[in-house]
Amino acid sequence: MNKGKKNSNKPKVKIQGKSGFLRKAIYALLGISLIGILGGSFLTYFSLFKSNVFLGDKQEDYIYIKTGSELKDVVDMLEERRIIINKNTFRFFAEFRQYSGKAIKPGRYKIKKGMGNFELLRVLKSGAQEPIKLILTNARTKEQLAGIISHKLEADSLSIITLLNDHAYLYPFGFNPDNVIGMFIPNTYEFYWNTNAEAFFKKMEKEYTIFWTETRKRKAAQKNLTPGEVAILASIVEKETNYNPEKGNIAGVYLNRIKKGMPLQADPTVVFAVGDFSIRRVTGVHTSIDSPYNTYKNLGFPPGPICMPSKASLDAVLDAKEHAFLYFCAKGDGSGSHLFAENLDQHNKNARQYHRTLNERGIH
Repeated sequence: MNKGKKNSNKPKVKIQGKSGFLRKAIYALLGISLIGILGGSFLTYFSLFKSNVFLGDKQEDYIYIKTGSELKDVVDMLEERRIIINKNTFRFFAEFRQYSGKAIKPGRYKIKKGMGNFELLRVLKSGAQEPIKLILTNARTKEQLAGIISHKLEADSLSIITLLNDHAYLYPFGFNPDNVIGMFIPNTYEFYWNTNAEAFFKKMEKEYTIFWTETRKRKAAQKNLTPGEVAILASIVEKETNYNPEKGNIAGVYLNRIKKGMPLQADPTVVFAVGDFSIRRVTGVHTSIDSPYNTYKNLGFPPGPICMPSKASLDAVLDAKEHAFLYFCAKGDGSGSHLFAENLDQHNKNARQYHRTLNERGIH
């Protein structure tokens, strides 16, 4: 019996040994799994929310996502600008959140220092762009205008110039390549960066319509002018003087000359015809040039505006002073003011004084 008891106890000891080993093994596996889960969760949290945006000394900046961009383009842009710290974690979560194809919305986005991947992707996927302010002011040529626009918007200079020179495209707007610059009213406008050339034109047409109220149209008609002719004359006035108080008088001189069938003989149109905007003193060499913009040789208005006239100059034409002056001459003293004359003799006296002043100032 004793032997039987001893024999019966041995299996129990072996079973207990196995159970202890299995228990320890299970605990060890659970521990490893728990560590793996916690470690993975920590790594996931670390990769999602830890700062992955570096802006140096800046607290915020802007990034530009081009139309048609893929994820690789976005990652490359962020890396090239040294904005992103770890491109791999950003790419991983971007793919995880299906940031590709149509989900990549072009535009200008504000980013902040210390953003993690989660927040950065939230901003980019939202499509909530930061608008830009486009200041349109006194461009002298279509090329200059296109440069101003393309410097601020995604639309490039070529696409803008192409439309500015496209008769068929401009015709429904009521413009042509010669006078189209008159469609743009100088002001500060708000756009989204990814605006293309055609969307820009449509916006400008609306602004043009807003500017040309019934009151302004009526004033133009009372002077036997179309809005286009107002823009042309205003552009000449714009380049004659920066002195707003005299713009109405200068506009009145040109309107008087038009009524009498006299040539405008506007120096700024000659400068435009020559194409050298550094000219400070117009001479016979310049006024002899063959060009439809040479108002010494051609009667009436030139084909289009010689610059983008300001609202002040446009309204100066619409509210032009009624007087008998047919001539005016700058004083030449840098004040921007002028001497006005009703006849050629008085004008010649004024002109001689003007030239003496220029000579004294060393302007040739």
